[in-house]
Amino acid sequence: MLRGIALAVAGGLLAGGAAAAATGDVKLPYWASISAREAMMRAGPGANFPAIWKYVRPGLPVKVLARHEIWRKVEEPDGTQGWMNGILLSEDRTAIVDGAAAPLRAAPEPGARILWRAAPGVVGKISHCNGGWCEFDVHGRAGYVEAASLWGVAPGEAVD
Repeated sequence: MLRGIALAVAGGLLAGGAAAAATGDVKLPYWASISAREAMMRAGPGANFPAIWKYVRPGLPVKVLARHEIWRKVEEPDGTQGWMNGILLSEDRTAIVDGAAAPLRAAPEPGARILWRAAPGVVGKISHCNGGWCEFDVHGRAGYVEAASLWGVAPGEAVD
């Protein structure tokens, strides 16, 4: 189901250019986002391997599991794994609402006023994750979301 989201031409957040996510100096696994307008997931680490998926929505989060030269083995929200050229990835942190709709709150606490609601599958930029909450920004509509409602941040992970 989430691969359908990856193919959607619907707008997504534009991630910045390829950066540290494309280099080999980051501890595995780590989170990244797709930065290219079109990105191919391949069956192995090289252009000679068959493409298994085409992404046309920049900003989608991926989990980088392994590196081989310029290639990164990535996992998407539904567990699908494959290889992408590291230049197609960005260190910009994004996440996708996983499961039920997620309320975006005015403060990082369960009783805070709800500013917005993000439907399952919505992608946004994350920042300042701590104590089980992340700032989540979807095209300028921002608030705090419980990290457990997002795919793109590890349980207990702190993000600055």
